Amino acid sequence: MGHAGMAAAAVRYLRSAGEPKTAGPVDPLPRPDLRAVGDDERAPIDPAEFRRVLGNFATGVTVITAPAPAPTTDPATATDPEAAPTAPAGFACQSFAALSLDPPLIAFMVARTSTTWPRIARAGVFCVNVLGAHQGDLCRGFAVSGSDKFAGVAHEPSPVSGSPRLAGATAWIDCAVHAVHTGGDHLIVVGRVNALGTPDPDADGNGAAPLLFHRGRFGDFTA
Repeated sequence: MGHAGMAAAAVRYLRSAGEPKTAGPVDPLPRPDLRAVGDDERAPIDPAEFRRVLGNFATGVTVITAPAPAPTTDPATATDPEAAPTAPAGFACQSFAALSLDPPLIAFMVARTSTTWPRIARAGVFCVNVLGAHQGDLCRGFAVSGSDKFAGVAHEPSPVSGSPRLAGATAWIDCAVHAVHTGGDHLIVVGRVNALGTPDPDADGNGAAPLLFHRGRFGDFTA
């Protein structure tokens, strides 16, 4: 909820509590300044050095997907593929983490400039696909903008949201958008888990090896 939404919610609460009604419209608060430091303060960390140092933290890799929107009946958008996309949405994401056990929540981070996030936000649901070590090329495909990311990609609907569940993923987590917070040049998306699972393990009881990302390169895991 933005500042304007919070202000409107506060007004509704005050009215329900019996406070005097506001005479006119409520002016929204100004947008927050996203600068981390002021002009007269210590210079910010060099972005290249930030990436280099944080790249030493190895992460798993996921693909966040959302279902295709329902067919539109609006003639103004029905013929505009950008305004009314008919394909599912998805993007590669390494900034993913478990957040809460009770209630079951997960979180992922997405750039504020992402063109895929608005489509996921409109859907209100998504599926986290945890990629296996054999899916590096699949990840690269979902990391590229402006292409049909699902072309030739086998998937099926997840059980609750219908978001694409990618074949070969080592785990899937079916979620609804629970909350969204700002975090500098990214958004922190919190998802409420509605269903989750993994493929059947092999004969030794082991699942597929995960795809890892470290120092700008993909790799796998060896115990």
